[in-house]
Amino acid sequence: MSLPISVQLYTVRDSLTADRDTVLRRISEIGYRAVEPYDPLNDPKGFRRLADELGLTVSATHAHALLNTEPAEVFDAIATLGTDKVIIPAGIAEAEFTTREGIERAADLLNGFAEKAAAHGMRLGYHNHWWELEPQVEGRHAIEVLADLLAPEVFLEIDTYWAAVGGADVPALLGRLSERVLALHVKDGPVVKGEPHTAVGRGVMPVPQILAAAPGAWRVVELDECASDIFAALADSHSYLTSLEGS
Repeated sequence: MSLPISVQLYTVRDSLTADRDTVLRRISEIGYRAVEPYDPLNDPKGFRRLADELGLTVSATHAHALLNTEPAEVFDAIATLGTDKVIIPAGIAEAEFTTREGIERAADLLNGFAEKAAAHGMRLGYHNHWWELEPQVEGRHAIEVLADLLAPEVFLEIDTYWAAVGGADVPALLGRLSERVLALHVKDGPVVKGEPHTAVGRGVMPVPQILAAAPGAWRVVELDECASDIFAALADSHSYLTSLEGS
């Protein structure tokens, strides 16, 4: 795996708001060489300056702002961050994923944003939660139906944990989605809604099998909530994933 392990900065959102520079330095000191922001409009020039100083690549950025902000403004900020991958992480009503018609509307929305992204030299992606997996539409997980309706340039960032919570056999799902998946959110825990996550490798997720099913996808650590110290969990996650890559 040649891509550096990344971390979704939502993991450290409270600390990041209080002192961004210190948080990014701590992430760099742990050994991460890439990060995935979640708010590209928040001082992109300052963020890029510090990331460059620390040797941190921006693997992609989440951009919920596309749904409520002038897209050109968002794409300009993302270009400043230095990535060409922009991901919509939520914002489509959960009910849309319960019917074929709703999924078609979701695909149309994403394909429209993909055209706007392409005009800025970028690719658009979509990030799942459990509600794109729980519904079975035409005998498949809703996200698989969505994938068939997306334009070829639209990629998926599969949140492996929420896919499992939604009832998927995650390695098998990744095998079916194949080259559509350019990134994985790698997280661990009890696979129970509402329960805190653990460091990667400390829960019940079959992490080695998941990674093997998508060998070319960017690994992005994210812990939505964690019962232990979040920076210790990030360090343990990095150590575990690094050991897998070296085995």
